[in-house]
Amino acid sequence: MLSIQSTEQLTGVRISGDFWDLDALIHAIYKVTGDENKYYDYQGARLRILGLCHNLRQAMQGEHQLEFVSNGLNKSILSRHEIIFPNKNVYYGAEVLWPELLFTAIALNDFIRLHQELIDSSAWNGQVATIRKFQAAVADCLEQELTEEQYLVFLRMLHTKSPLTFRYATQYVDVLNLEYIQLHTQARKAQLASFALRLMLEDEEYTALKSKLIEVASTTKKALHEIPINANYPEEILW
Repeated sequence: MLSIQSTEQLTGVRISGDFWDLDALIHAIYKVTGDENKYYDYQGARLRILGLCHNLRQAMQGEHQLEFVSNGLNKSILSRHEIIFPNKNVYYGAEVLWPELLFTAIALNDFIRLHQELIDSSAWNGQVATIRKFQAAVADCLEQELTEEQYLVFLRMLHTKSPLTFRYATQYVDVLNLEYIQLHTQARKAQLASFALRLMLEDEEYTALKSKLIEVASTTKKALHEIPINANYPEEILW
């Protein structure tokens, strides 16, 4: 079962699951977000989401964290079936910064909507169900870190704003990631709700950044999401 838990320093979360949990999520995301020629106005958000998939792929290859989780087998079951079998399964894990994770979960709403409108509107769509389960796990984890009022405000904003990431300047996620990393643990706890809202509010800071990016894009003829910004992440992050 896919698990999402806050890290010790509240820098982000640890996403973990067995090989097939992660594989199913990645497959569902690729299916719903479509190929690179689909949904051009959401291309920046799509590439950002696929960055998370890349991180999970690395985890599946054992490049991040491994843990052993009980699978429910006990001596009684093993003796009854006269077999020798491990009583723990391997879980693969990867850490993701909170702003990055929240943007991913939020942006997936747009792709689910587009997929249902243009590709498959079935209520029994397996890929959509898998992604919704992932989003629910993110929401459960976030709810544990916020007050009840903060969480309700976040949900209200999420449900009233649509689309959420149309022509979004995804470089702003880097801005929030780096700003969040610089906070100490208690400040992260106090400000996590505001970071979640800033991903959707498009405040003055976001608007100013996007205006600069549009100006550069118009002269370089590059897509908005292709414009680099000065975003130097630390070599090591204390999770």
